[in-house]
Amino acid sequence: MTILRAESLSKSYQMGEIEVKALQDTSFEIREGEFVVILGPSGSGKSTLLNIIGGMDLPTGGKVFLHDEEITAYNERELTEYRRNKVGFIFQFYNIMANLTAEENVELATEISQNPLPIDEILEAVGLADRRDHFPAQMSGGEQQRVSIARAVAKNPEILLCDEPTGALDFHTGITILSLLRKVNRDMGKTVIVITHNADIAYMADRVIKMRSGRIIDDHINENPVAVEEIKW
Repeated sequence: MTILRAESLSKSYQMGEIEVKALQDTSFEIREGEFVVILGPSGSGKSTLLNIIGGMDLPTGGKVFLHDEEITAYNERELTEYRRNKVGFIFQFYNIMANLTAEENVELATEISQNPLPIDEILEAVGLADRRDHFPAQMSGGEQQRVSIARAVAKNPEILLCDEPTGALDFHTGITILSLLRKVNRDMGKTVIVITHNADIAYMADRVIKMRSGRIIDDHINENPVAVEEIKW
């Protein structure tokens, strides 16, 4: 069943006298429970696309639907509700609160969502049960990214949007984080969308969407996704 659909998305920015076309006639469908990698170099439009999917930006033209509901027609209040309850965000540099413990960071997300998951269950699932009382400064980069994932998942969203989630991590820690995202995808049934410039990560995906210069140049099902442990970069 299709969970997310984009129809003819475009996004333009005006920089002085120059019009920058960040997205051009972008259309795709993502099925419920898929692990999707949106792949492209810097400037390909993938971050712009993620911001629109996540309700953080609006397109110049086109539409985005979650199930059959058009999110690009939402007003500000409806977009806020959408971001709170339907979407979990995971960023390259974690974006967790430095003055809160791991548990408190996750709790912060559950307090604003309609149908949160149990905090204890989520901390256990991401391997942070014994680090729940630690502050970010007391954690490694990989542990901070686990807090970020726990915070996003605890909201019980319909989709997880991951912006270069391994970009600030070394290879071994990055593989651990990708394994965790795959676990969330398979064990919890969450639709996971990862944007990255790292072509090797695409080998683990169920679907790969390649972008260049604001356009989708390839969109295909990966018939034989590899195990995360087999990825090398």
